[in-house]
Amino acid sequence: MPKIIQLSPHIANLIAAGEVVERPASVVKELLENAVDAGASKVTIEIRDGGMTFLRVTDNGCGMAAEDARTAFKRHATSKLRTAEDLAAIGTMGFRGEALAAIASVSRIDLLTKTAGSLSGTSLHLEAGEILEEAEAGCPDGTTILVRDLFYNTPARMKFMKSDTVEGGRVAAAVQLQALAHPEVAFQFLRDGKQVLSTPGSGGLQAAVYCVYGRECAQMVKVDSRWEQYSLTGFVSKPTDARPSRSLQTFFVNNRPVKSKLLVTALEEAYRNQLMVGKFPACVLHLSLPAGAVDVNVHPAKTEVKFLSEKAVFDCVHYGVLAALNKQPDRPQIQFKAQPAAPASQAPAPQEKNTAPAPKKDNFFRSMTAEEYKTFSTALKDAPQPKKEAAAAAMEKIPRPANMPLREFVMLPQVREEAPQPLPVPAAPAAPPKEPPAEPAAEEMEQTSLDMPAPPPWRMVGELYKAYILVEQGEEAFLIDKHAAHERILFEKLKANQEKISAQSLLSPIPVRLSPSSAAELLANRDMLDELGFELDEFGENTVLLRQIPMDLSPEDAAGAVEALAADLLNGRREHSDTVRDELLHTVACKAAIKAGWINDEKELLAVVEEVMSREELKYCPHGRPICVSLSKKLLEKQFKRT
Repeated sequence: MPKIIQLSPHIANLIAAGEVVERPASVVKELLENAVDAGASKVTIEIRDGGMTFLRVTDNGCGMAAEDARTAFKRHATSKLRTAEDLAAIGTMGFRGEALAAIASVSRIDLLTKTAGSLSGTSLHLEAGEILEEAEAGCPDGTTILVRDLFYNTPARMKFMKSDTVEGGRVAAAVQLQALAHPEVAFQFLRDGKQVLSTPGSGGLQAAVYCVYGRECAQMVKVDSRWEQYSLTGFVSKPTDARPSRSLQTFFVNNRPVKSKLLVTALEEAYRNQLMVGKFPACVLHLSLPAGAVDVNVHPAKTEVKFLSEKAVFDCVHYGVLAALNKQPDRPQIQFKAQPAAPASQAPAPQEKNTAPAPKKDNFFRSMTAEEYKTFSTALKDAPQPKKEAAAAAMEKIPRPANMPLREFVMLPQVREEAPQPLPVPAAPAAPPKEPPAEPAAEEMEQTSLDMPAPPPWRMVGELYKAYILVEQGEEAFLIDKHAAHERILFEKLKANQEKISAQSLLSPIPVRLSPSSAAELLANRDMLDELGFELDEFGENTVLLRQIPMDLSPEDAAGAVEALAADLLNGRREHSDTVRDELLHTVACKAAIKAGWINDEKELLAVVEEVMSREELKYCPHGRPICVSLSKKLLEKQFKRT
């Protein structure tokens, strides 16, 4: 066995750099955390060439004295820990005291720093972790650190760096995270001389979210809840604004950006039965809890944390987000694109009085002006010939535009005379005279009025495209997707029934061929499948035989439902039978609901409308599509240029 030796400080620093400094973005993260801990209210970040050759961070924090500046670049030097007990209640961003030493060991650094009230500041120049120059310098309060030639002395690390564009993008992402973590700090980010990000530092998270993500997240739902000693604030996306990936899920624990499967699961559980497959919610959530309830010292980069009570954290996030989603408006408004005004050269000219309309089809019926009708009626009244000929003669006396045939004018008497006449109704036999009904007593009238149901505040106007129900209520109109609404209604009804799902036995069992692992999972979970209404047997060669299926599931859809269940079980959802049950109920409700294109009885449509208009919780179908959208009278009048 080789002899054991103690590594030199330089090698030890390089090892620490490998843990803490992976790329320019890692340097920016550490320097920004130090700036925040120094009490800075404004931080400027500048990079060139992706941060590899030039990276400067300037803050207006408390600064450092000359002695502290020299000590700051030594390993395990920190101003944030004094005793072992401090590790159990860490409230600062950086605390290990390794970041500056690790960064300095693989770069060239220039430092300028000054404390408030000092006449002059301190200037240091370091290479490979060694202080080569030290002097007094005139500079503003705060600290400026310039990092040049990152990894200049570790060429093996350079091979793992990406292009300047990629590395610069990762630096931008690191700055965005800190801007969202600390909205009270104004961050300015310059990349190759161009400003990429600027936040106001007003303390409002919404302003920081808007600066980072722009209008894309302007419609996010506000979250503000308390759970025991924990609090949750931030913003989450609406189910209809779900994303194709989790890239916009950002979590902070005590203002520290973290990655946590627990937090992701709690968030997405709040969206269960409201998202389409393959879609994920976006969020910017701040979880605040006592310092002793979380351990942030479980990862070198401090991006992973360990919670003292995972259940309390899960409940805080899950129910906080769920409450926010239930409070949001449930009927998004229809949006119209702005219609450009017609150019003056193309604007329609005002019509002169009594200008005749353009010719149309041969069966065109035109209304007459008052003077035209007076001429027509006078000629018809005085004519001695029959009405048909008289009408034609009268029409000849009315001036009409050139090239417009006579048949394009209305001939009311002719139309009335040639129209089919209703059959005469036989007279009913005379009924014997009845005595006048006795006037009901006042008590009886009052009871009758109380028993009559009050008319709803809405009116069902009709149906569009055999898919959307049009409803009017006050100054608003609503379009209800009949399939999505009925699907959600059925799903809620099935979900509320916690008993065993009613099943139907099949006269001819259905064979379903699966992969070996899928077939094994289904057979291993027969008890749970039985609760869901399925009965299956092993049929050999990775095939199961369905003998019983849920009552509302058609035999044509049974095989697909079983395959989906097998996929859920393989993905580890066997421990959550309620989740598997919900997935099945999704399928059953979707297959049993009325479909777009179907011709439905008016009573069926009215039943759907009554449920949607009276229940605010019916917002989305189980797949995340909106059930109802609104159209205001004001918006409609704007489209018709009435406002």
